[in-house]
Amino acid sequence: MKKVIEKRKDIAFYLKLYPLPMHKDSARKSKAIMCENSLAMLDDAFARKPIPDPKCDTNVIDENIKLGEKLGIKGTPNLIFPDSTLVPGAIDADKIIEAVDKK
Repeated sequence: MKKVIEKRKDIAFYLKLYPLPMHKDSARKSKAIMCENSLAMLDDAFARKPIPDPKCDTNVIDENIKLGEKLGIKGTPNLIFPDSTLVPGAIDADKIIEAVDKK
């Protein structure tokens, strides 16, 4: 995403944290990230740095999980394009830009 944004300021991403049960403690970490609304904390989570406990009460992650289940999402990452095309897995920045330009 960062590489796409560096190349194209007209492309935006809306992140939905979707913790998978196989990732220990991911739901708690996701809630903490949502409470802080912090991309830096998300980067810390990917870097396996300690994440504090959530500082708020939120159901956003539970709602994300319900949405993911409704859409049939089984893993992460996934991209959903504006035309509702769902693309599972990591995608190269240039392929994301190419897909956006085709839509």
